[in-house]
Amino acid sequence: MATSSKTVQRCSWAESDPVYQAYHDTEWGVPEYDSRALWETLMLEGFQAGLAWIVILRKRDAFRKAFKNFDPAKVARFTEADITRLLEDPGIVRSRAKIEATIQGARIYVEMQAAGEDFSTFAWKMAGGKPIQNSGGVPAKTPVSEEISKELKKRGFKFVGPVIVYAWMQAVGMVNDHAPECFRKEEVRLLKPVKTRK
Repeated sequence: MATSSKTVQRCSWAESDPVYQAYHDTEWGVPEYDSRALWETLMLEGFQAGLAWIVILRKRDAFRKAFKNFDPAKVARFTEADITRLLEDPGIVRSRAKIEATIQGARIYVEMQAAGEDFSTFAWKMAGGKPIQNSGGVPAKTPVSEEISKELKKRGFKFVGPVIVYAWMQAVGMVNDHAPECFRKEEVRLLKPVKTRK
């Protein structure tokens, strides 16, 4: 049975739209340990820069189709012809800088993998190895997101400022930022950790 917005209390941002509600109730804040999925979300957060996240959620299926289901090995091989194709795709955010950043991000991911460095292990280690249970106000960025941002930039990633990185950390469950009164706060806190895949 679908969760009714009249019978439960959600984070306030999730009340305004059914797409937001579904995302909030099933995905947001759930710890993600799959390297490819973590990378996909980081790339989508980059596309969100300057826009509302709801825009990205509504276009997510089109993004996945355009970027070969965010398979880093495939995206890393994209050429100028692919960039032209993507710039003509009305289903996605048509920003050359963000498209090029995603292709570059795929190449960095592939290089890390080739060097024996797992993206999930790298990210979760920097985040402290387990979900942060936030009990205070929700910040725009934190010292941890600033440190991760700095490391990602050093590796060549773009659109990974500390605010974008913190939004990513929230989305993939590195931090549980559900409001204290939200029905998902405790549900997410009680989720069993999953071992990082290599």
